[in-house]
Amino acid sequence: MCRSIKTLRPPFTEAVTDDDVRAAALQYVRKISGFRAPAAHNAEAFDHAVEEIARTTAELLATLEVRGRRPA
Repeated sequence: MCRSIKTLRPPFTEAVTDDDVRAAALQYVRKISGFRAPAAHNAEAFDHAVEEIARTTAELLATLEVRGRRPA
């Protein structure tokens, strides 16, 4: 588990920014790839993975329903 990735849904976090989502995606890709920063020949794949995971994470957070809360 990536301990530095924080929970991004209410009630744990009220205001989630694009930067928060991207930071979590970056930490995830770093963890699973084993690279803090990829070599030049892997940079495109690394960056693509970060962007896709950030996009999917934002979509997930936008569609989750938290009991006792109305969707935003």
